Amino acid sequence: MAVKTNGVVDGILPEELMKLLLSLATKWGDGLDLKNLKVHHLSGAMTNEVYRISWPTKNENVPRRVLVRMYGEGVDRFFNRDEEIRTFECLSKKGQGPKLLGQFANGRVEEFIHARTLSAEDLRDSEISSLIAAKLREFHNLDMPGSKNVLLWDRLRKWLNEAKGLCSPEHLKEFSLGNLDKEISLLEKELPTASHDIAFCHNDMQYGNIMIDDKTKAVTIIVRVV
Repeated sequence: MAVKTNGVVDGILPEELMKLLLSLATKWGDGLDLKNLKVHHLSGAMTNEVYRISWPTKNENVPRRVLVRMYGEGVDRFFNRDEEIRTFECLSKKGQGPKLLGQFANGRVEEFIHARTLSAEDLRDSEISSLIAAKLREFHNLDMPGSKNVLLWDRLRKWLNEAKGLCSPEHLKEFSLGNLDKEISLLEKELPTASHDIAFCHNDMQYGNIMIDDKTKAVTIIVRVV
């Protein structure tokens, strides 16, 4: 395996992650030899590098599997990592999504869910779309800690300012970023919140953040707080 990512090179894992995996294996009674780790890069994530890591257990036919999420370089400009972890833990306790198994400097270890990530084509399947809609209704009804106010407009302005700071004058003009402040204000004015329910939202519902078990038809939403 020859992969160069934010923290994984040629299949060699960061030392802090290795220690965490060893600690988890010891906790589960696996007696892990780090030389027996199998690292498999998973596609689908847009801002992180995601790996399935497995190792033998005492039951030779049932390997232990965990998912490792390596944070993408520079995404902390747009995502609040501490807030994401707190929300992730809360969702896990409520039975939503995978369990958080541990954290290290550049990522986290999650429960490995035996399901597949959706594709763009899956979203055109009426049965799958119905399952996603039902899951989202459940998701939106969650009672989560934190602010109950609308965060969308301040967040859009924050992202816009970050983008302006990163772009060259040519890109500012090409993507018309100078006009977006007015468009955000127009949308905020045209979409009043008084007549709408305010709920806990995902804010990144692209197909790479949705998984499905084809046998049970269970849908899992992978959360990133933005």
